[in-house]
Amino acid sequence: MMKLVLASSNPGKLAELRDLLGDAGVDLHAQTEFGVEDAEETGLTFVENAILKARHASRATGLPALADDSGLCVDALNGAPGLYSARYAGGHGDHAANIAKLLDALRDVPDARRSARFVSVLALLRHADDPQPLIAEGVWEGRVLSAPRGSGGFGYDPVFFAHDQGMGAAELDAVLKNRVSHRGLALATMREKLLAAVRRE
Repeated sequence: MMKLVLASSNPGKLAELRDLLGDAGVDLHAQTEFGVEDAEETGLTFVENAILKARHASRATGLPALADDSGLCVDALNGAPGLYSARYAGGHGDHAANIAKLLDALRDVPDARRSARFVSVLALLRHADDPQPLIAEGVWEGRVLSAPRGSGGFGYDPVFFAHDQGMGAAELDAVLKNRVSHRGLALATMREKLLAAVRRE
């Protein structure tokens, strides 16, 4: 069993990852259990930020660390909000304000030009100076709706229409969403890499 620290203070993300990685030989703990605060996200890509967060947690705890960096990339906005999705409107994690700002930025953009995708990158470092971190990426294609729909999910889910499901992300059953979403896809890839790593040990 590999003991891993999750480079996040989000209890929802911890529960989701524990469920999805439960049979991969992983004992996952939040960084808050070790008194570790969030790392400063100074990278210019999702990959860089995921590695920064994992390295910070690993160095502080001495344990292997798993980190996720994700966001919504909108073509008509040159990829924004992208890396800054969680703090697009200024405050970190203010979902309502972020959605309002996004819809305002797209108010004159027709449906045909509102293409977007959720991106999730996971990075696992076996130790703080690991030169070859495990990386997994998931991409969920869709478009931005003109108004919120559905009551599930979080973040930008109420205004994201998932092409593969033919409905809004916030309208999906949580179990299905966790399987088909950007994070679900990245986790499926990371799970296979983890299983291979555990088998090698």
